[in-house]
This record gives sequence, C-alpha cells and structure tokens, in this order.
Amino acid sequence: SQELCNALERDLVKIQMAKETVEQRTQELRKEGELICENLKQEIPLNIADKSMVFKGLVTSKEDMNKLMLIPRIHYPLLGGSALITFEKAEVAQRILEMKEHVVELSCGEELDRCRVRVQAVPVDLLMPSVLEMGLTKSSRSILISDLPSLGIPQEALLDKLELFFSKTKNGGGEVESREFLDDSGQIVLTFAEDGVAEQLIERGHIQVFIGKGKYEVKISSCMSGNITNLQFQTSCCPRTVLLTGIPDVLDEESMRDALEIHFQKGSLGGGEVDTLDYVPLGQVGLAVFTEDSA
Repeated sequence: SQELCNALERDLVKIQMAKETVEQRTQELRKEGELICENLKQEIPLNIADKSMVFKGLVTSKEDMNKLMLIPRIHYPLLGGSALITFEKAEVAQRILEMKEHVVELSCGEELDRCRVRVQAVPVDLLMPSVLEMGLTKSSRSILISDLPSLGIPQEALLDKLELFFSKTKNGGGEVESREFLDDSGQIVLTFAEDGVAEQLIERGHIQVFIGKGKYEVKISSCMSGNITNLQFQTSCCPRTVLLTGIPDVLDEESMRDALEIHFQKGSLGGGEVDTLDYVPLGQVGLAVFTEDSA
C-alpha cells in the first residue's frame, strides 16, 4: 500500500513537471511569433520593387508574377542552463532525441575527479511563416533614387544636395515635401509636393545629377509601399538541432561547452560530428538566430 502511494506520488510529480514544461514551451512559442511579426514589420523595405532577386521556377500565370520568396530568420530564446547543439547529420540528432536523457561526464577540480550530470534532449520546434501576403501600392508622388555615388559625406549632407537638385524645375523636379535615407539599401526616397513630377522622372529611368563639382548618373524608379495583409504560421522541427536542458552550473562556460561537445561527438554514446554548440549558463539568457539551411 505504501509502495503504491509512493509510486503515485512520483507519477504526480512527473505529470506536474511535464505540465510546467509544456506551459513554458507554449509561452516561448508565443514570444517567437511576436518576434517574427515585429521583425517582419521592421525588415520589409519600402524599396522592395528595386531589390535584387533570384527567380526560381516557372511562371505559368499572371498571378505567379506577384509572388515573393520568403526566407525565414527566426529568433529563438535560450534560457539559462540550456544548450543548442547542431549536428552535421540529421540522423544523429534523431538518435539523441530518442535517447531523451544523457549522462555527461565532467572533469571537476584540479585532481580531475570524475563527476556526472544528467541533461535532457528535446526537439527544437520553431514557428515558421507558412503564408505571407502583402498589398503593394505605388506612390504617385515619390521616387526611389539608387546607384548613388560613394562620396564619403554624411547622409544629411547628401540628402540636402539631392533635394536641392531635384527641387529645380529645370532638372525635371519640383518642390520636395520629404526625403528619407533607407539604411537597409543605401537608397533614397524623395516625395514631391505636387502630382506629375515623380511620374516624369520615373519615365526617364536615369538622370545625371550635379553634386558639388561632380556629375553622377543615378537610377530613378517607382517607390512601392507594402502592408502585410495575411500572415500564417506552422510549427516546424529542426532536423539537425537539439535543445539540451537541465544543465547545472558546476563548470565555467568554456569548460561546460567543451564537455558537452566531447560527449555528444562520441559515436559510442549515440553522438556524431558536431557542427555548432551554444551554451547559456544558469542566470543568463541567450538568443539564437535560425536561417534557411543551405546544407
């Protein structure tokens, strides 16, 4: 009777721990989704129509011509006492996940007495954008200026010189209402106060501008603004990466990283060649960035 009671208590503790783990992972996934949405809002450029793109595939209809390729860049929070380990082969990561718990031997102290720690291996699930739809609008009063010369002058000084040039009707311009330097591309957006000015400049395509004592040819193109109209996510498991949790703070950061990498490279323990390993000690917080796997 007492043994049965003790067994039930142990099961209850395990269930509670599993519940807490699920709740914690749910919160992490929710934060990932918020980070993705925020990054998309910040990273989608105004000058998307002038970006260099690589077309992969075959256009079969006019609808396909309005599609963009989305390359994910996922931010993944790392809590203290955990590590991310990426293997060169996906089958190694799968073996480590199937084993779930791993006993890692450590060298502690100057006498190199052996001690062991138990760590848990869990999959890395990411919220990946599965559908992204944008509404693009061409501005009737704005132009995008690219192929700018490298003059080594401050941004504001360059903006002043371009505004002065394009504000003159003899140069095909007009009164400039606003100007903006796009840090992500090094291009400039000029917005005019009246209709018709931007359209005529865009038709020219290229124009020679006078900046100081120099004459430079720049490219003029349409300025597009985009708004996200539909964004959907799906959960995706990283095939080569494993999350290790429950790592105690018994060694310094470098020694613990080395010990973990040595253990998980051993084929006799189910491991294999390690591509990268990032460890976050207890009391600290890390952030991993996942991009498209080109391997």
